[in-house]
Amino acid sequence: MFKFTFQLFSRLPLPVLHVLGVILGHLTYALSGSYAARIRENLRQAGFSPDDEQGKRVLRGAIAEAGKGITELPWIWGRPYNVVLGAANKCIGIEHVEAAQAGRRGIIFLTPHLGCFEMTGLYMAQHLPITVLYRPPRLHWLEEVMCAGRARGHAKLAKADLSGVRLLYKALKRGEAIGLLPDQVPSGGEGVWAGFFGRPAYTMTLAGRLAESSGASLLLASAERQARGHGYTLRFEPLTLDYSQSVPQQINAALERLICACPAQYLWSYNRYKVPRGLSPAVREQ
Repeated sequence: MFKFTFQLFSRLPLPVLHVLGVILGHLTYALSGSYAARIRENLRQAGFSPDDEQGKRVLRGAIAEAGKGITELPWIWGRPYNVVLGAANKCIGIEHVEAAQAGRRGIIFLTPHLGCFEMTGLYMAQHLPITVLYRPPRLHWLEEVMCAGRARGHAKLAKADLSGVRLLYKALKRGEAIGLLPDQVPSGGEGVWAGFFGRPAYTMTLAGRLAESSGASLLLASAERQARGHGYTLRFEPLTLDYSQSVPQQINAALERLICACPAQYLWSYNRYKVPRGLSPAVREQ
């Protein structure tokens, strides 16, 4: 039933799905007190207080954009690949991707929970081999749909476990690209505490380890939703790390800058500050 409904929604035009997303976002915000509280708390932590006019605008936008992020998924995963790529109608910074390719040492795309982060991997998969790390959802039918929707073009998927990490290493060794969500909370033992908008957040160390060991280029990647469902604007920019300093902290700082350029489209409902099971919140990297 759910799979059929998902397929049915995939046939709707993207502008219609985004309108439905706005409605869904506001309904969820109104009906779930914990959801609403987390969005407000995370926005306030980032300096966007819902008590002033700027904060209110960002809050309203974040509520709507979170809903769009759900309702656009059937379209992203269910429509033909060429149709989905056609929605990526503006690209800024593609010269940085080309320069990284010329280096022939692999590329690590860091794509935070900003805008339609599904689009970046799909877009790059038309140009080069890319292996994307993912965490399986709890619903079996959803994983099947998700994998079919993501593994298109030259894209391959790697589960977020030891075998998946090995696939990432091998891809970089071949000079290929990989994709990571750098603001996704890793399991205990797979990260360190690093500041994110002034508060310790458990942050993956994998991106830095892969970059340092392989010499791969690091690129920040995002896909901003355009107004009224007109498509997506992709942005790529290089990230240079100083390995003598905290790499997770440097990555978080880069993400903060990226998010602040388009704050309404960040997924503020994500529990970025959660403490992984078995980890003490007192063990923090300062």
